[in-house]
Amino acid sequence: MPNRRKFLQTSAAGLAALATGQVAAGPAARPAAVGKPVVISTWDAGLNANLGAWKVLKPGGRALDAVEAGVMVTENEIGCCVGLGGRPDRDGHVTLDACIMDEQFNCGGVAALERIKHPISVARRVMERTPHVLLVGEGAQQFALAQGFPLEPDKLSADAEKDYREWLKTSQYKPVVNVENSGRRVGPVGGKQNHDTIAMLAQDARGNLSGSCTTSGMAYKMRGRVGDSPLIGSGLYVDNAVGAAAATGQGEDVIRIAGASLIVELMRQGLSPKAACKAAIERVARIKGAKARDIQVCFIALNNRGEYGAYALQKGFNYAVQTADGNNTLLDCEYLLP
Repeated sequence: MPNRRKFLQTSAAGLAALATGQVAAGPAARPAAVGKPVVISTWDAGLNANLGAWKVLKPGGRALDAVEAGVMVTENEIGCCVGLGGRPDRDGHVTLDACIMDEQFNCGGVAALERIKHPISVARRVMERTPHVLLVGEGAQQFALAQGFPLEPDKLSADAEKDYREWLKTSQYKPVVNVENSGRRVGPVGGKQNHDTIAMLAQDARGNLSGSCTTSGMAYKMRGRVGDSPLIGSGLYVDNAVGAAAATGQGEDVIRIAGASLIVELMRQGLSPKAACKAAIERVARIKGAKARDIQVCFIALNNRGEYGAYALQKGFNYAVQTADGNNTLLDCEYLLP
């Protein structure tokens, strides 16, 4: 057993190595793939989002700029359940959450943000212009206004207004998975898809990674509810030496396992992106037990070699991938529960 003096000497040497960056890299901390950009995003909305990101990546732009520009496309789409066109909370207010993270562990997020069209851009301003990581509610809106973002009208889109009035007839709230409807989580109004999140990961030509996530949250949620999407480590995480991961689906259950950071750590241990996503999904299933069939959780991941993968709890999740070697493609995801 080492004596106290030897222990202190060893500890001091270790701290010095950390301070100077001389600690040996683990087996998963390989150099990034340079020269072949890639972008991956959740759901079929990711096809258009990828095109927005590719306009930045193709000429050699930065991954951070790409993941912001990409999901802004979805935030702009009328009738999509992301951005101000999304379904409201039970009190009739659309509240938005978003986060963004770059290759240097810089990150920012906003939650319960109202009447601002592009929460992802506000999240980036939080990252770049404040000492904080997350701003919420009225404070997030005040910050957005101070940064020059316009205040949008306080009204629902036509589709959201119609659906909300229908929901008010019963005011029943129970997120479920309709497997016959492509496995997407739907709200209490029958047949209405609740695509309430888009997450995006990208690697640029320099091999650097970044990620973004933006959402209007669950339709008819309790006022003030925040899911995983604006939470660094749950809805999104990026470690440039390893990879990046992001989530969509039932946010409460992504938070329970710190999903995105878990997947990055599993990739650090040598798992492929797909295998890491599957392991995280299996953990969700173990925690939920029989109730796992009442929810949907899905993950996407991208490692620092440009390899990507995804896995879902239930049938129906798809994701879009754009690479330098191929087309912008929508892929059906493998899933755990039969």
